[in-house]
Amino acid sequence: MWDQQAGILTRRQALAAGLTDEAIDAQVGAARWQRVYPGVLATFSGPVGREAQLWAAVLFAGTGAVLSHETAAELHKLVSEPAEVVHISIPVGRSVRARPGIVLHRSRNVERLRHPVLEPPRTKLEETVLDLTQTSPDLDSAIGWLVKAVASRRTTATRLLEALTARHRVRWRRELTNALSDVADGCHSMLELRYARAVERAHRLPHGCRQRRRGSWYDDVAYIDFGVLVELDGRAAHAGERVFRDHRRDNAAVLSGAKVLRYGLADVTRRPCVVAGEVATVLRSAGWVGHPRSCGPGCPLPQQRGDSPVPRHG
Repeated sequence: MWDQQAGILTRRQALAAGLTDEAIDAQVGAARWQRVYPGVLATFSGPVGREAQLWAAVLFAGTGAVLSHETAAELHKLVSEPAEVVHISIPVGRSVRARPGIVLHRSRNVERLRHPVLEPPRTKLEETVLDLTQTSPDLDSAIGWLVKAVASRRTTATRLLEALTARHRVRWRRELTNALSDVADGCHSMLELRYARAVERAHRLPHGCRQRRRGSWYDDVAYIDFGVLVELDGRAAHAGERVFRDHRRDNAAVLSGAKVLRYGLADVTRRPCVVAGEVATVLRSAGWVGHPRSCGPGCPLPQQRGDSPVPRHG
């Protein structure tokens, strides 16, 4: 049993396996075993590794407990670094005494949220992502979890939407549903999502094709009918190899006859109206017969007669 639990077992499990209290205490007294939490033992001496830590925490939390939130995200490889504390969800009505290093969340649907196979017990990937949206400090952070999950290719916008729909109480339900629509359309980063909303949609530019494959490259936004590409770079600085790849991609696009515009995070978040004007100018030079529209008061683009301001989406 303890081999399947990274060398961790509860005193109750040890007794059920035929050991006596005296035998257990003798192992601990001889420093061959060690106590991790009250009633939870490591059947080895020395450091308690990460997997053993997680098993110890979830076994301490008891019946129905599952690893969740940031800890489940770690196990699903949605984050690269473990959180400083272990997050565990337990059924409503269970009473578990808090311990340092463990954060307890209570849920009415732990059994439904639990992954049916993976061990140690954890929430399903989609439920993990939705849990994280609900504990996020703001809407942008919540949407960021949706974007990260789909960009990781470990789930899809459709599966996340199904899980979202199945939940009865969801903070920011409408906004998260709208965000999943953009993610399904190919927005694989918060920068790409902001461009779609604050630049393209808010100023009524043509709808671009997201993540279009071109040879060995993927174009962030392609206005195919006009031969115009928009590349979006969310990092403040690039490593040299990344810069080289970006230049090769841009050069390949230009050689194929495309016009390439490249914008960073500051451009899209601080100057979306200016970006929209520049993209519109290039599109019109390539044959677009439409006109960009003002997104509201303070936007330098012209307000067309009969237009109403386009709302910005959160």
